[in-house]
Amino acid sequence: MAFDGVVTRAVVRELHKLVGGRISKVHQPHHTDIVMQIRCQGENVKLLLSANPTYPRIHLTTEEFINPLEAPMFCMLLRKHCEGGVIESVQQVGMERIIHIDVRTRDELGDTVSRRIIMEIMGKHSNIILMDPQSGMILDSALHVTMAISQYRQVVPGKNYVSPPSQDKEDPLTATEQSFLSSIDWNSGRLDKQIVEAYTGISPLLAKEIVFRAGLANRDSLWKAYSEIMQDILQDKYAPEIVETADKANFHVVALTHLTDRVSTASFASVQACLQAFYEGKALRDTVKQRAHDLIRFVTGEKNKNEKKIEKLENTLQEAKDADLFRLYGELITANMHQMKRGDTELVTVNWYDEAGAMITIPLDPLKTPSENLQSYYKRYNKAKNSMQVVGEQIEQAQTEITYLDGLLVQLAHATLKDAEEIREELVEQGYMRDRKKRGPRKKKDVRPELEAYQSTDGTDILVGKNNKQNEYLTNKLAAPYETWLHTKDIPGSHVVIRAREFSDQTLLEAANLAAYFSRAQQGSQVPVDYTLIRHVKKPSGSKPGYVIYEQQRTLYVTPDSALIRQLKTNASRNA
Repeated sequence: MAFDGVVTRAVVRELHKLVGGRISKVHQPHHTDIVMQIRCQGENVKLLLSANPTYPRIHLTTEEFINPLEAPMFCMLLRKHCEGGVIESVQQVGMERIIHIDVRTRDELGDTVSRRIIMEIMGKHSNIILMDPQSGMILDSALHVTMAISQYRQVVPGKNYVSPPSQDKEDPLTATEQSFLSSIDWNSGRLDKQIVEAYTGISPLLAKEIVFRAGLANRDSLWKAYSEIMQDILQDKYAPEIVETADKANFHVVALTHLTDRVSTASFASVQACLQAFYEGKALRDTVKQRAHDLIRFVTGEKNKNEKKIEKLENTLQEAKDADLFRLYGELITANMHQMKRGDTELVTVNWYDEAGAMITIPLDPLKTPSENLQSYYKRYNKAKNSMQVVGEQIEQAQTEITYLDGLLVQLAHATLKDAEEIREELVEQGYMRDRKKRGPRKKKDVRPELEAYQSTDGTDILVGKNNKQNEYLTNKLAAPYETWLHTKDIPGSHVVIRAREFSDQTLLEAANLAAYFSRAQQGSQVPVDYTLIRHVKKPSGSKPGYVIYEQQRTLYVTPDSALIRQLKTNASRNA
């Protein structure tokens, strides 16, 4: 795990600014996540503690969260013991991925008491625990660990808190040259693995960086590389960055020079910003998939229904093309009625409409009289003739539905929880879904959607709509006629607007990158993106939400770059 003891130390160092801050609100948007709003140094900040088994972490965040209508029990307990409390300390336990947040608060009698929030970052065993530091008793935790799960330590209310089992490793920051070199067996190979096994808080990623910096490793070069990195850590000199390679994305607070096959690199001014950029998309996708699973399944089901509907309609249309044949059969049966009788299976006669006078065989229903066979063919002729236009219209409607639903699936793939809820509201408004019965105050109608803000390298504002509500508001209401609108050509995606009359070619390319990234072609290359002025973009009357037509467009081709997207977002946050 990249979130090792060194990263934890860097996080705690930055979280020292919370000391003296007051916890004003506590929320639990997910059963593994706690968000605390803290007033400190004249500003409000949000601290995220996540025991997500895949993405455990702790850092300050600017993310928006959707909270359940009823707070879970653990959240209620945290509110009872910590809301209004003052943070006295934020400390790391050794070089472990364990953080203690001590809070000074008051009990029911008004007496001053201390409470400790413990964040344990241990992969699938991660947890958030509230305990009484005086008695050592656990008050509650995000996840309960019973005797059936672990015989070594139980994490349940009323039990005494027991630290996770020690791995009996050395503190990397106190190692001397002699102790470090004596921990290395030069005949065992895999120096990076030996460093991980010997010292706590060092991940395989950091160990590989140490060995890489040592070059052709010997006793002197390996110690030099190790000690230089540890000196920077002791002095709290960090270089937070995210490095994407062809295989995966990596992050650390130490520069990852050993990743030479990098696709992109993004550096950050703080560890908090780095962690949010790295985890936000990944954890969000995971959470949105869980929360909006029914929504994704519903939209996918509706799309599949329309695809099957088109298949059936095309078969009907194929049958309708035989209308003239049914009319011919009817006319020939009329002319040969005197030769026919009930029980005949076919009529063989001359086709008078064929210049060569060829014979034709007409299938008959032996259970019907000649007159009934005649009526049957004329009915099929009239039905086929009338269905040609109707079926064509139905196919067009079904294709429109598929395009609309396809767009919703793309939007859900990029959606935040709030975006997903707006998509749900849209489906209710459009009559696709029933409104779920919700308790509490009804949501105000016609609330302005919150748009995703970015800023180009040269400081130009760019807005992105992440769902149809946002797209319609951005394109049809907010944007000025002279502003530039972008969208992937013939590919479902977001509306993007450059909020300036004049801008550089660089800004145009970056806006096009946003349009390509927030589209179905996110993983593609040389994605076509159309751009034109807002005045040339129109919404046809009665069309689906988010649908527009446009003219006088030009097209450019870009390859989506996730590192660039993060940088544009960082630009906007920094200058907000």
